[in-house]
Amino acid sequence: MKKLFQKGYVMGSKVKNRSIEQVTILFNRIVFLLSSQPLVRTTDESLNLIVQNKYSISRYGDGEFNLMNGKSLRFQPYSQDLSSRLKEIIKSNQENHEVFIPNIFNNVDWCTDRSRNYWIKYLNLNRYKIYKLLQMDKVYYDALVTRLYIDYKDKSQAEFRFKTFKKLWDKKEVIIVEGEQSRLGIGNNLFDNTKSIERILCPATDAFAKYDQILEEVKKHDNSKLVLLALGPTATVLAYDLAKIGYHAVDIGHIDVEYEWFLNKALEKEALKNKYVSEVPEGTDVQVVKDKKYESEIITRIS
Repeated sequence: MKKLFQKGYVMGSKVKNRSIEQVTILFNRIVFLLSSQPLVRTTDESLNLIVQNKYSISRYGDGEFNLMNGKSLRFQPYSQDLSSRLKEIIKSNQENHEVFIPNIFNNVDWCTDRSRNYWIKYLNLNRYKIYKLLQMDKVYYDALVTRLYIDYKDKSQAEFRFKTFKKLWDKKEVIIVEGEQSRLGIGNNLFDNTKSIERILCPATDAFAKYDQILEEVKKHDNSKLVLLALGPTATVLAYDLAKIGYHAVDIGHIDVEYEWFLNKALEKEALKNKYVSEVPEGTDVQVVKDKKYESEIITRIS
């Protein structure tokens, strides 16, 4: 108990004369003390699972949790269908598929102060809602495995982890399913070791509205190819559905943005002039890219 107080997860409070938010926070701290913790593997265990096995992976973060609880995101409006699918998949046990959630429920001491404070506040308000969505006897893996740089207090392992991640697509034929302005790997060497890249470009906002069309487009391609998904909550659902029909589909989320920040030695999240970054206010103001190689890789645009 003493350690929990020191870490900031629990702080004394009286209910009398408190606001609804303060009472909610207090209630969530009590739930935390009484509940068992979700079992989430470490970042490196999660990275090794991805690289060493042909598991498709679906990742959940605060955005997916918010959608399951009826809230819209900046780039993805709430829909009952999307929420229901996310709730289904987070408890699933599909063969050759794993579910990843943030490894933040027990310890966030590895985070920068800004990130640590965010997660503590978020969990104080939402922990009990998240626990109701999880299969508590299920083994999960770390969704922050694609966020290898900016939120780490100790950034010394970032380069090694990025190099390890690159083994996933080494000498492979790759299909990248991404938002219209995501442009994974453009301007850096993240995917230089692939055998080939084909791109399916999807809407930067409300991609789930085109879900059936996106799924059918991927299914036109041989399932021997590695499918890399960077499409927000739509990717979470897509990885699961593709796994069911024999594809190796990995939701790699923000890895390219994190890699750009790593190369730039950024200390805070920052806009990238040629790539859509939903997490900073100016990050959606993206410049046009004239890159012949990139254009040649685009096989389909879904709008």
